[in-house]
Amino acid sequence: MGAPPDTAGAIEIPGPWQHRYVAANGARFHVVEAQPISSPEPGGRSGGADLSAAPGDPPLVLLLHGFPEFWWTWRDQIRTLAAHGYRVAAMDLRGYGGSDKPPRGYDPLTLSRDVVGVVKALGERSAVLVGHGWGGYVAWAAAALHPREVSALCTVSAPHPNVMLSSLRSRNAVALRHLLAMQVPTLPERRLSRASTGFLRSHLESWSSPSSTFPDEETVATYQAALRLWPAPHCALEYHRWLFRSRFRGDGRQFHRYMQRPVAQPVCVVNGADDPALPRGGADRSQRQVTGPYETHALPGVGHFPHEEAPDAFDDVLLRWLAATGRD
Repeated sequence: MGAPPDTAGAIEIPGPWQHRYVAANGARFHVVEAQPISSPEPGGRSGGADLSAAPGDPPLVLLLHGFPEFWWTWRDQIRTLAAHGYRVAAMDLRGYGGSDKPPRGYDPLTLSRDVVGVVKALGERSAVLVGHGWGGYVAWAAAALHPREVSALCTVSAPHPNVMLSSLRSRNAVALRHLLAMQVPTLPERRLSRASTGFLRSHLESWSSPSSTFPDEETVATYQAALRLWPAPHCALEYHRWLFRSRFRGDGRQFHRYMQRPVAQPVCVVNGADDPALPRGGADRSQRQVTGPYETHALPGVGHFPHEEAPDAFDDVLLRWLAATGRD
């Protein structure tokens, strides 16, 4: 299927990748895919070691973005993973970028089915999920609820959903303030979609490390262009609104019970040491939900966006973990 004409310019950004549209879970999703390269590109990142994947069929590494991003947030990782022999894809989550933006389906049960549906639509039985922020939240859900389709899990700035919910109850000031601000009707959509409000830039700057140069002008302009595709701002905010409402609704309590299931796959948790939104001890508390191999990394001088603030350091962690877990 071709791209809708009003999204192509803002979403189909050219690069060493291909744009695809696939059907999954009753919706259409925009996916950016890069095929593996047999050896690293000249000047490609290797962290001083040979981290290329072994010969044979490479695993699919599926990248899931957070708020207020879309697939383009993974532009460095797409290049790096493909250069090291991995088949890599980055999808626009439901409501974002070039994917469908239906009025419903922004609960993690539906979103996790979206993700495993995309894995199958790409011709794979399972994938390694790498999720940032809300993408990490969805990746945790997919790993617990669909273990056959998730072979390993790397979360970025995303504690386990039950840890996230408990941290909101304990009044984690930055995250709670952010969540509450999204509950007001209409106004958050306007602030998010209009560059003149400066909301997008302010959010990215305040959640990154004070020592970081992120975001630059290109990043702000690229994300702003994607969020001008109505109803993307409303859909992005529905993630936040579902989380708030879930504390009082039956489907939220049901999801909380489902997430008591332990995650048996290998898990890597990557955080920024300067992330203002993470709950204290979130990585350690998340480990209690995991029975498989578990490791955690806190990158110094990095805030909520490790893969963009420090892509070299983040990519080295990711590549080494993939090699150590045998996902090559």
